[in-house]
Amino acid sequence: MARLNRRTVVGLALGAAGAGLAAGGAMARDTGLAAADLRVEWLTQPVGIDTRRPRFRWLLGVDKTRRGVSAAGARVIVASSPERLAARQGDVWDSGPRKGGRLTLAPDKDLILMFHTPYWWAVEIVDADGARRWSPAARFVTGILDASEWRARWIMARPEKVRGNHVRGVDKTLADPADTALPLLRKRFDLQGLPARAVVSVSGLGHFELTVNGKPVTESVFNPGWTAYDRTALYTTYEVGDLLRPGANMLGVMLGGGMYDVEKIPGRKSKFVDSYGRPKLLLQLSLYYTDGHVKHVVSDADWQVTEGPIVFASMFGGEDVDARRERVGWNLAGADEAGWRPALAAPPQKARLKAQGVPPIVAHRRFQPVAITEPKPGVFVYDLGENFSGRPDLVVRGPAGAKVTLTPAEVLGEDGLAWQRSFNAGPDRWVLYNFTLAGQGDERFTPRFNYHGFRYLQVEGAAPAGRVGVGVPEVVSLTGEFLHADLPQVGIFDCDDPLFVRIHGLIERAVVSNAFSVLTDCPHREKLGWLEQTHLNAATILYNRDAATLYEKMIGDIVDTQQTDGMVPGIAPEYVAFLEPDGRDQDARNSPEWGAAVVLSPWAAYRAYGDPKAMADGYPAMWRYVDYLASRADGHIVDFGLGDWYDVGPGKLGASQLTSRALTGTATYYQALDALGRVARVLGRPADEALEARRRAEAVKAAFNRRFFDPTAGTYDRGSQTATAMPLALGMVPPGREGQVLDALVRAVRASNDGVTAGDVGFHYVVRALTEHGRDDVLFDMMSVKDRPSYGYQLARGATALAEAWNADPTKSLNHFMLGHGEGWLFGALAGVTVDFAAEPNRVITVAPKPVGTVNGASATYRSTLGEVKSAWRREGGVIALDVDVPAGARATVLLPTSRPDKALEAGRPAAKSQGVIAARSVKQGLEMIVGSGAYRFSASV
Repeated sequence: MARLNRRTVVGLALGAAGAGLAAGGAMARDTGLAAADLRVEWLTQPVGIDTRRPRFRWLLGVDKTRRGVSAAGARVIVASSPERLAARQGDVWDSGPRKGGRLTLAPDKDLILMFHTPYWWAVEIVDADGARRWSPAARFVTGILDASEWRARWIMARPEKVRGNHVRGVDKTLADPADTALPLLRKRFDLQGLPARAVVSVSGLGHFELTVNGKPVTESVFNPGWTAYDRTALYTTYEVGDLLRPGANMLGVMLGGGMYDVEKIPGRKSKFVDSYGRPKLLLQLSLYYTDGHVKHVVSDADWQVTEGPIVFASMFGGEDVDARRERVGWNLAGADEAGWRPALAAPPQKARLKAQGVPPIVAHRRFQPVAITEPKPGVFVYDLGENFSGRPDLVVRGPAGAKVTLTPAEVLGEDGLAWQRSFNAGPDRWVLYNFTLAGQGDERFTPRFNYHGFRYLQVEGAAPAGRVGVGVPEVVSLTGEFLHADLPQVGIFDCDDPLFVRIHGLIERAVVSNAFSVLTDCPHREKLGWLEQTHLNAATILYNRDAATLYEKMIGDIVDTQQTDGMVPGIAPEYVAFLEPDGRDQDARNSPEWGAAVVLSPWAAYRAYGDPKAMADGYPAMWRYVDYLASRADGHIVDFGLGDWYDVGPGKLGASQLTSRALTGTATYYQALDALGRVARVLGRPADEALEARRRAEAVKAAFNRRFFDPTAGTYDRGSQTATAMPLALGMVPPGREGQVLDALVRAVRASNDGVTAGDVGFHYVVRALTEHGRDDVLFDMMSVKDRPSYGYQLARGATALAEAWNADPTKSLNHFMLGHGEGWLFGALAGVTVDFAAEPNRVITVAPKPVGTVNGASATYRSTLGEVKSAWRREGGVIALDVDVPAGARATVLLPTSRPDKALEAGRPAAKSQGVIAARSVKQGLEMIVGSGAYRFSASV
């Protein structure tokens, strides 16, 4: 059998052109097939593309009632003007006709693109009958494509501090509270006339807010995204022509420290203390005129700087603003010149500049108070009803100099006051927001350079209307803004069991609350990019949100963070190095279940999206890491790290209690080698590379079974849920012993009364093992538990976001998605939707719902890179009905669960002979069919 490369697999999944004829009849000639949802580098109409080989992507749009519709070819043209595009002149790029049902094209050599320039593109689709249709025009704008094109220089407001030698993230230096005010920077420039176009690229480290003539260029916050700042710095690009005016104009910038400059002052919390330097600005504004000339306004020594009203801001400790220091109109032309000074040239930056590809962080929802209490005289607690990631939005009126303090919390203490133990905060290390009033009527305070996870806001120094004493400021309003990355929602789950719907909501809230420019562990205590979540919870994330750009960005973070010996730290970017006093790595810094993300996260992204870029970007780093594990192994056994973190044992939550860390470490080592071999094949690497990975994997598997497998009992290690599930899920069990090990896993679950004892690492494999081996009944029982540590137990304790610990321990984080592995079962098994580009061609899309327990109906809609896939089933009166949508141009394998596959119907006709059904066969679970695109309604006896 010929080896299948990525293009072949995707092409077969889409259906061979002209091969979409259904068994039940011929395809209509006028399909109306056309490209839709056009994207460049995963983004819609992006501004700031910085590659000369952009990837163009689209979906196929067609009426769902048409079945077996396929594309025979595609052509992309890119033009320098809308007029040339309309004339079908691809003067920038013309792919030429390409055969097959592809949904993406990219040039194989660099395009001649100019920086800060718009381009227009379109896709022509040829259907199986030869009809051709062009998509509507789409547009993208380049950023700065080459380092030599930057005319700007880094500038800053104050000289760099001298910091002593220290370990990354553990700087003992305390900031001088008089030296923490954040800078304002501005530049006035004059225009004789308005330009035809104006594009600005800007990087402010750690974060910036840019205004043009007092108006913000974006509603998004925390730009640019977090990176390893000594290796990579991101910039963002905006079109700002509408904000300019003839005559005098003003650029205004506020800078914040973010993760770039984390200061520590007495009394305020900080997960770590360190700095890459003072906040800095790099800005280049390009003005294009109709006569062809171009003017640039850039950051340089001609800019003015001063300190603004934000006197302290920390990504961990909160933010303090003194409104009396506000410089009204400072970012408008003609503003007062007093108190401003020339900007300083910043030292050269080591980081390479890269366009920010991840979606912006924006406000998605506003939470209103559901209750206001006064647990202590003059202290008011606002309950916003739900736990979320965001910031408070306070409107207050009162006398100048009055100070209002807001204390966020996820939970309240027994005294009804804000309790910050779940943040690892509290006395002497508070998270606070302090606002000093200017006495100017209604004043608004919203933190600019801090966000946090919270449900409650404790107010001191002000009171709600009607409860205000003499001289006490009045809270006009206090709400919460839900902030997270604007990752498009791609998945919808529903079920007739309210518990499972609530579990889905619990997990989904934690996922989006931790979706920023990295996938954080929690939105409060640490905000660090712990890597195990990126692969163990890939299904959890990717079923819910389109995170392709985030995964591609994260592999860059991992590569930047990898050590010279190949070790991958547990967090990326590594803002704090967890080391022992003697310099050795702590287990939290170096654990294979975390480090293997360098292999397993790009592999997970490919399986979901079918695009190999993240794998190609990380491929050398993958080999360095498995070589590192080999150097640490003893007889192929890897025994270091955290193991099954937060499993439910008799002791304190933390490192694994029930499973030997050597088992999880070695199984992860095997999984990384196995995946690396598959990655090599997909990338078309030399055959010996895949063979070498396979050879090593087999050696590890053999050593693993010698060390941990008890062939008499059919168990591994100490027989825990995790120890038994991992080898079963990863295909490590000796041939013929799978049933014996499965029985042992079921016994381990039943021994805990169907409760979960597996932790952060192990539950992923429990879900996989039971699902892949047909024991969804056991998972149903585990997911239904409410009276012991479980999802249901968290809900019973009032959780509105998934907690860090199975028992929702209020001293731990109450907004963590690391235990969200059950989401993959809800979407992929209960509702039955799976998209996996590593599968056989006809199984890239699979719809195979598993009715189980008392559930009588479930549905999932998933917008994949092939289009929207839908499964909706219901059983009633001994009959199951299954509605399936397969996207245009694609094929899917559908498994209808029935005891009478020979009697299965589709829209009232025999299913096997229905239009669009290409093949059908009876299997143990029911009727298995290969179907073309379209909407189907199947029914059969249960």
